[in-house]
Amino acid sequence: MTLSRRQALTGTAALLAAARAAAPRGAFAQGSTKPEVTKATLGYIALTDAAPLIIAREKGFFAKHGMPEVEVSKQASWGATRDNLVLGGERGGIDGAHILTPMPYLMTTGKITQNGQPVPMAILARLNTNGQAISVAEKHKPLGAKLDAAPLRKALTQESKVAMTFRGGTHDLWLRYWLAAAGIDPDRDVQTIVVPPPQMVANMKVGTMDAFCVGEPWNDQLVNQKLGYSALTTGELWKDHPEKSLGMRAAWVEKHPNAAVALTAAVIEAARWCDEAANKPEMCAIIGKRAWFNVPVADILQRSLGNIDYGDGRKVEGSPLLMKFWRDHASYPFPSHDLWFLTEDIRWGVLPEATDTKALVAQVNREALWRQAAERAGVLPGETPRGPSRGRETFFDGRVFDPADPAAYLASLSIKKLAGA
Repeated sequence: MTLSRRQALTGTAALLAAARAAAPRGAFAQGSTKPEVTKATLGYIALTDAAPLIIAREKGFFAKHGMPEVEVSKQASWGATRDNLVLGGERGGIDGAHILTPMPYLMTTGKITQNGQPVPMAILARLNTNGQAISVAEKHKPLGAKLDAAPLRKALTQESKVAMTFRGGTHDLWLRYWLAAAGIDPDRDVQTIVVPPPQMVANMKVGTMDAFCVGEPWNDQLVNQKLGYSALTTGELWKDHPEKSLGMRAAWVEKHPNAAVALTAAVIEAARWCDEAANKPEMCAIIGKRAWFNVPVADILQRSLGNIDYGDGRKVEGSPLLMKFWRDHASYPFPSHDLWFLTEDIRWGVLPEATDTKALVAQVNREALWRQAAERAGVLPGETPRGPSRGRETFFDGRVFDPADPAAYLASLSIKKLAGA
């Protein structure tokens, strides 16, 4: 008996539907979406927000998406991360990294590279929101500086040292915003210095610093060692603020477009896994291992759960301002957020006022690639943002950043150091 055309088409459709149902969501796809390479080398700093990269490696998400040879390599500092990105994986460096969101822009413009040589970069995903803190030395605890830094004006002098992790990076900008909001000029009233994240607590211990801004687990470790307290978590400064990104050399992305999508899909799956409360203890146990952070799980877990002991008598359980990897669109790299970082780097003289920020964001931010990766990872359309902007952003001091008019925001700031000023 011969099948009719309708029966044949119906049978073919049924077979295709069955095949789709049998394949796991987000599974590695063959054919045109097959990664061009199976390997990439990614750098990370020992900070909790590197977890999506580490978990993607440990839980097999990279392998699931056809890239079983992805390496995740510890970096000594953000400066070392930059230098290894300049080298690139083919020359013994790295192809991409867990990175402070402004750094790919500063590398693309040549502002932080040797001889000002531009190294084009791409941001493929955000790795987290929230989850950093500004900590103050134990000796200043009686002053009671918290979200308002003004009480510290009694103690800080031009010899006082406040530390961040990289000039023009996120921690630099949080620290500067906090001080400036209280009328403390971070360039004139104190010395703003660079210290790698894993060295923050040790430097505070020897009494050389008055305050620092860094990610976890170092703020909680400071409290556990009774060397200081957390004045604030950065989510209090700006609720659900963007923080680290997955940055890749643009040349690598353009040479391996399918691999870039596959890599990002694996990181998205890892971010979703990390954001499940039931997985937090295992996540912290994994990243705390000697091979990754070499840090006690007790220094990582509580703040990962949103349980914050500030070290000055304040304790919060289940804070909504905990580090997020996926929830509330934490993984999506909003271009509007990158615009704020660039505006702040103009504010503090890291970038010139004439910088075409919108063109720069369009060059570096690859949110369209993120959307492809999310689809590959099995993310439903309703879980992704509708557009590239989260709209107007409000800070703790009432100041508002409108991504439609960053110049007005910049003009409203009284303490700043514009390039050439």
